[in-house]
Amino acid sequence: KPRAVPRHVKRRRLLVLIADHSLLVVAAVAFLLPVVFIILTSLMTNDQALSSRLWPSPFRWRNYTDIFSTVPIWRWTLNSFMYASLATIGLLISSIPIAYAFSRLRWRGRDAVFLLVLVTLMLPQQVTVVPLYVMWAKIDFFGHHLIGTLWPLILPNWLGDAFAIFLLRQFFLTIPEEYLDAARVDGCGEFRILTTVVLRMAKPAISAVALFSVLYTWNDFFLPLLYVGENPDNWVASIGLSQFRNLHQVQWNLTMAATVLVMAPVLVVFFLAQKAFVEGVTLTGVKG
Repeated sequence: KPRAVPRHVKRRRLLVLIADHSLLVVAAVAFLLPVVFIILTSLMTNDQALSSRLWPSPFRWRNYTDIFSTVPIWRWTLNSFMYASLATIGLLISSIPIAYAFSRLRWRGRDAVFLLVLVTLMLPQQVTVVPLYVMWAKIDFFGHHLIGTLWPLILPNWLGDAFAIFLLRQFFLTIPEEYLDAARVDGCGEFRILTTVVLRMAKPAISAVALFSVLYTWNDFFLPLLYVGENPDNWVASIGLSQFRNLHQVQWNLTMAATVLVMAPVLVVFFLAQKAFVEGVTLTGVKG
């Protein structure tokens, strides 16, 4: 029969565990407190939200239904979903082959071109926004202007992304060369090696890149405001939330309820993909 652990030993182990994780606990509480405050405020009445009370009494769940009857939040969410999904798909389709070419194919000038790609990471977005806007404004697609639509936001992601290329390249370099050589011996070409060998082994990195893209595009405010700010039909959730806050800045309960509805999809996606995200980031080495 195993010997029972004395109570003072259990207490000491608990204190050591708390001490080891104290910084993490403090950081977690610091990050969670604003979220808890937003959720509690979203369940208050308007008078309670303007008072110093922190706990809603009674809970006003009707705030969330009032949001749907007040503003077209479904349309904003659908536009954000379209922007995030199409941009992420295009980013993966374009960045994965480029990252494979930088990591596993040998060609003249490869390192110089990769260095040029890295230089673009240092270029602020505001530097290129004016010429890009002028370019999109001059494009006439069968009589339809692209300014005011989501396409100027989506299409650039189909041309690759420097950060995604860098992250995927670093992960591809950690894949043992023996696997690729075995596929070449079997007669596989580089494209088949990429689709059948590399992609299967790089799922964590691909998941991390996809999650980064979804989080960025869902929270993006500057570019959607620039390209679709004058067309309410194509507003994404971030723009819609900003306009809602301007119109209902006194009704903090409704503003917080709208904020919770906008945050919810991102939080759900992050928690569902958390394991793959952490694994992809931690396994992406700095080789090369």
